[in-house]
Amino acid sequence: MTSAPNTEKYQVIARKYRPQTFADVMGQEAIVTTLKNTLRFNRIAHAYLFCGCRGTGKTTLARVFSKALNCRNLTNDYEPCNNCQSCLEVSQGRSLDVIEIDGASHRGIDDIRQINETIGYAPSSGKYKIYIIDEVHMLTKEAFNALLKTLEEPPPNVKFFFATTEPHKVLQTIMSRCQRFDLSRITLSLIQEKLEKIGKDLNLEYEPEALQLIARLSDGSLRDAESLFDQVICYNEGKLTTEKITTSLGLVSASTFFDLDQAVEEQDLSYAFILAEKIFSSGKDLSYFLDSLMEHFRTILSLQLGQPHLLPPLQAKKYQLAATVIYTQENTLYILDYLLEWLQQISKS
Repeated sequence: MTSAPNTEKYQVIARKYRPQTFADVMGQEAIVTTLKNTLRFNRIAHAYLFCGCRGTGKTTLARVFSKALNCRNLTNDYEPCNNCQSCLEVSQGRSLDVIEIDGASHRGIDDIRQINETIGYAPSSGKYKIYIIDEVHMLTKEAFNALLKTLEEPPPNVKFFFATTEPHKVLQTIMSRCQRFDLSRITLSLIQEKLEKIGKDLNLEYEPEALQLIARLSDGSLRDAESLFDQVICYNEGKLTTEKITTSLGLVSASTFFDLDQAVEEQDLSYAFILAEKIFSSGKDLSYFLDSLMEHFRTILSLQLGQPHLLPPLQAKKYQLAATVIYTQENTLYILDYLLEWLQQISKS
C-alpha cells in the first residue's frame, strides 16, 4: 500500500523561523530595549525609520512592534502575547490595522495619496492603525512630498514604520520627523547559533564548520544565511559538511587556497596557470573567487597579527597557521592591496 503524498504546505526556513517576539530578535539588543521602554513609558512616536543592510531585522522589528502596540494581553516584559486576535492577524498577514506596503512597487504619488485618503479612518479593532513601508527610499520625490504633510500632523491613532537599506536616499525632511534606528550586521557567532537551533529543530546532522561557512557567506545577513541553509539542505542528504556546501553552492574549496600556499612555498609558478584553468573550466565567478582569496589572506594576516577572535575553522587552522611563515606581513599586505585593486577594476567594467 503506497503512502499518501505529503500535502502539507512547505514554508521556507526564513519565514518559518522568523522572530515573533522581541526576545527572538538577534543582534539588535539596544534597539529592542529602546522599543520596549517606549511601550513601558508610553512614549510612542508617530514615525520610526529602521535602517540597515538586508536580512538584519528591519521589517521584523516593525512587525513585532506593531503587534505589541495593538496587543490586548501585553506581557509583563512588554512582549506581544501572540495569542490574541490582533497578534494572530498580524502574524498571519491579514490584519486590517497593520498595512504593509512595498515602496519599490508602490512608489508613486498616487499610492501615497491613497494612504492620505484612508488615514483618517479609525482602526478596525486595534488601538492604532500602522503603516509599514518597506524600501521607503524607492519612493519618488513627489511621493515623499505628499507624505510629508501627513508626517507633520498625523492623526493620534496612526503610526508609520519605514524600513530602508539606503537611508541616504530618504529626504532629510522625512528623516527629521522619524525616530531613526540603525541595525547592525548580525555577528557570525549569532548566525551560527541560530542555524544550530534550526538544525536541531529539523533533526539535521551537521559539522559545526559547515554552519560557520554558511554564516561567513551570509555577510551579516541572517535571512541570507537561512536561505543558504535551506538551499544546501535540499541539495544534500545525510550529514551536512563543508565539502557538500562547497559543491552545492559552486564555491572554491579551501583546499585550493592551501594548494596555492604550498605552490608559493615551493616556487611552483606553473600552479598559477593550473589554477586559472581550473577556475575557468568550472565556471566559477571570478569576482567571487578574488573575494574568497582576499578572505584567505585576511585570515592569514589576522593570524600573523595574533588576533584570536578571527581564527578560521579548526580543520583549516593548521594550514593557515603554516601559511603565516610562507608570507611575510609585508607580502600579505601587498597581495591584499593587489586583490582589492583587481576587484575594483572588475566592478567598474
